[in-house]
Formats: sequence, structure tokens, C-alpha cells
Amino acid sequence: MKRFSLILFMLGFCFAVSVQAKKKYPVIKFEKTTIDLGTFPQNDARRTCTFTFSNVGQAPLIINYVYTSCGCTVAEYPKDPIAPGARGEITVTYDGSDKQPGRFKKSIQVFSNCKTDLARVFILGNMTALNRELDSKKR
Repeated sequence: MKRFSLILFMLGFCFAVSVQAKKKYPVIKFEKTTIDLGTFPQNDARRTCTFTFSNVGQAPLIINYVYTSCGCTVAEYPKDPIAPGARGEITVTYDGSDKQPGRFKKSIQVFSNCKTDLARVFILGNMTALNRELDSKKR
């Protein structure tokens, strides 16, 4: 009887593994994983860029949340499912107004329903000290 139970357990386990292996998942693929915002002055420190991605998987892609590594970076992302083969965009805005000049690299973490549920993209740039000429034109 124990042997029969063991065989039945093993068959059930193999069936569960094969069903799991056949499950279809979405796959997020970014055109670029890093965007360089270039060099810009501290008094003109707001920059926006867009990460374009495709769902190259076999199931609808749902972005659950996008986390940015700093309060100076905000991301907007699609709330509706992205069909297989379809494209989407994540718009990232960096505002370094209250930050020190210098080079920076910010991480944007994208949590989704993909088999690998976390994807990372990055923005980087170089914010220089105040541009006095531009600052005087704003007054």
C-alpha cells in the first residue's frame, strides 16, 4: 500500500510540474535599458524621457508597480494589460532642482506579472552648477 501511495504521489507531482512548465507568461522587453539625459544646468533641472517596451511573451502583461530609487524621479506607466505583441511606454521625469550638481544614475524597478517579476531600467546624466546667464533671463 505504501508503494502504491508513493507511485501515486510521484505521478501527481510529475503532472503538476508539467502543467506549470506549460503555463504561458508575458515577457517584457525594453528597447533601451539605460537613457542618458546628457548634461544640463541646475536651474533647468527637470528632464523627461520615455522607455518603450514590448510584450514578447504569450500572455497579457500587467505592470503592477514602478518603483524609483529617489523622490526626485517619478514614473508614469500603463495601468491596462499589454497584449502579447503590443507595445507600451513608461515615462520617467527627473527633477534635480533640490539636488547637488554632479553625475547621477537612478534606478527604476518595474514589477509585473512576468515569470521574472522584476525588470530594471536606468537614467543617468550630469547636472552642472547654476547657469547664471539662463538664471538672469528667467527673472
